Amino acid sequence: MRHHLVTVIRNGLLTLGAILMLVPFGWMLITSLQPAATTLSVPTTWLPRTLQWVNYLHVWQAAPFARYCLNSLLVTAVTTLGQLVTSILAAFAFTHLQFYGRRALFGLLIALMLVPGELLLIPNFVTLAQFHWINTYAALIVPWLASIFMVIALRQAFQSPPATLYIAAHLDGANDWQYLWHVLVPTTRPIITAVALLQVIASWNAFMWPLIVTNSQRLRPLPVGLITFTTEQGANYPLLMAATVCVILPLLLLYLGLQKYLVMGITTPHSKG
Repeated sequence: MRHHLVTVIRNGLLTLGAILMLVPFGWMLITSLQPAATTLSVPTTWLPRTLQWVNYLHVWQAAPFARYCLNSLLVTAVTTLGQLVTSILAAFAFTHLQFYGRRALFGLLIALMLVPGELLLIPNFVTLAQFHWINTYAALIVPWLASIFMVIALRQAFQSPPATLYIAAHLDGANDWQYLWHVLVPTTRPIITAVALLQVIASWNAFMWPLIVTNSQRLRPLPVGLITFTTEQGANYPLLMAATVCVILPLLLLYLGLQKYLVMGITTPHSKG
């Protein structure tokens, strides 16, 4: 009886926590289907009498949302691919190649993670301004083609396969490049997929940096495009929430499709570096 009681309480707490996590998303979806006149009414109208699906059509008409979506897709795809390539090569170098100052350089990378990203906004902006990259795709992509977090995560993953596998591959005639892409990368695919998914989420939701380095709608991604629905007179909450649903939906579908890889990447044990 005690075991069943503990199970019921635990499941109840988990269910309550899940409901609390879903409440903001439910409120966002309900608000996106309400008329604008009812969102600020007193008392609050929690359930709309009629569902205003036309709000989603107005979102695409009120702003160049197709352009915002294209910009987000381009920036997210290029930065994620670039980070994967640079991080995989760097992680392999830190785990399988012997060169002078390897430990010191890796320690420096870990120390750089202690620097808040907000502290680098002004120096990075000044650097890009000197290159005349402000309000270009290069400003949105180039600074994010490398990730210290991804290098550290992949370094831990690349240390998991036994050293004998590396020796056996060389005895069979494989060089370092072949071992990396034909043996090591397929072996650690779950963790690579997990860190890539985290980067996709971070890049898709990026707001501060794109807002700073772009000043035209032609280059702005989806999160920055949400400003369109906030004016000096206030926010149009139904359209703003409808636009937010459009921004979140692709990430939600991607997460549901790759959920098992994310769980495998997080739960798979890796050796300590």
